[in-house]
Amino acid sequence: MSRLFGEVRQAGYVVRDIHKEMRHWSETLGIGPWFYADRVPVRNFMYRGQPSPIEVSVALANSGPLQIELIQQRNDAPSMYKAFLDAGHTGLQHLAYWTENFDEDVRRLAQHGLKVGMSGEVGERGRYVYYETETHPGTVIELSEIAGPKGRLFRMIREASIGWDGSDPVRPFPDLSTL
Repeated sequence: MSRLFGEVRQAGYVVRDIHKEMRHWSETLGIGPWFYADRVPVRNFMYRGQPSPIEVSVALANSGPLQIELIQQRNDAPSMYKAFLDAGHTGLQHLAYWTENFDEDVRRLAQHGLKVGMSGEVGERGRYVYYETETHPGTVIELSEIAGPKGRLFRMIREASIGWDGSDPVRPFPDLSTL
C-alpha cells in the first residue's frame, strides 16, 4: 500500500503485438477474459503539455483484484508509450492507482513534486495522468479516475474474471456510453 496513492490496481504492459500477448496471457497464464478495443476513444490527449493525436489498442483482464492492461500504440504520435518502445523496452510500463477524487489527488501529488508526462480522458469522468517519475527503468505511475463509466467497466471486467473457465477469451470492449 502506498501512503501517497493507495493500492496498486493495474499493471500496464506496452506491447508490439496485442493479439499475441492476449493469447499468451490467456493460454499460458490462464488470465482472462480479455476485453479488447481496437481503437480506444481517447479525448484531450496531451504529451508533455502538447496535444498529440494518439491511437491505441487496449485489452483489459483481471488476475484477482489486479487489472492487467495491454497497450499497443497504432501510430507514431508522441507519447510515453512510444518513448518506452523507442528506448528499447517492452513489457511493464506503468503501475496504476485509481481514484474517485481526481482533481484533489492531482493537486496533492503536484505538491509532492510529481510532474505529469501525459494525460487524457476515456469516457465521462475517466481522466488519467501518467507521471514522469520512473519507479524502474521506463516504468511510471498512472493515476486513473474511475468515478464514471470507466469505473463500472473495470468492475464488470473483474466480475467476468471470477471463475472464468477459459471460454470466449477475447471479448469486445463495451461502449462506455451504455454503462
